Amino acid sequence: MAEVVLFHHAQGLTAGVRAFADDLRAAGHVVHTPDLYEGRTFGTLDEGVAHAGEIGFGTVLARGRAAVEELPGRLVHAGFSLGVMPAQLLAQTRPGAAGAVLMHAAVPLGEFAETWPDGVPVQFHTMAADEEGDVDVARGLAGAIEGAELFVYPGDRHLFTDRSLPDHDPVAAAQVTERVLAFLARLG
Repeated sequence: MAEVVLFHHAQGLTAGVRAFADDLRAAGHVVHTPDLYEGRTFGTLDEGVAHAGEIGFGTVLARGRAAVEELPGRLVHAGFSLGVMPAQLLAQTRPGAAGAVLMHAAVPLGEFAETWPDGVPVQFHTMAADEEGDVDVARGLAGAIEGAELFVYPGDRHLFTDRSLPDHDPVAAAQVTERVLAFLARLG
């Protein structure tokens, strides 16, 4: 089975993020859920983004790097929205990455490294009309990365995989879970 580090979104390490990690664990995967906000969660996306801005996005990335220091190199780096930043950074720059799962967001190539590393598979999951997300960036990345998988779900919700939030879409979230589990099974 795969070993995964799963980074939370801007609202923090919510019950929904923990539940997603538990779903992966129930399938036999080892899942680490570092808390980039040191125990804080936020009731709205705007509040969480404001907090990330206050502590600095550089701090978010540094905490993501620190979270994996003692973990094996062969990790699947996964993230929800804001958590895509450290997940993508590590997938692109940390030697031995097993793969990446980027949900609700994507960062353009060149932000962390000019290219995607050879042999590191990646999945993208986003909603088609998500104004908060980066569906166009995800499309561009998927087109530039050999073998990348892009899944675009109908709708306009942002954090649709987090069952503890109002944006949750149970049908789309179930598809994400199924596709992520299939991806991890191929890597494990």
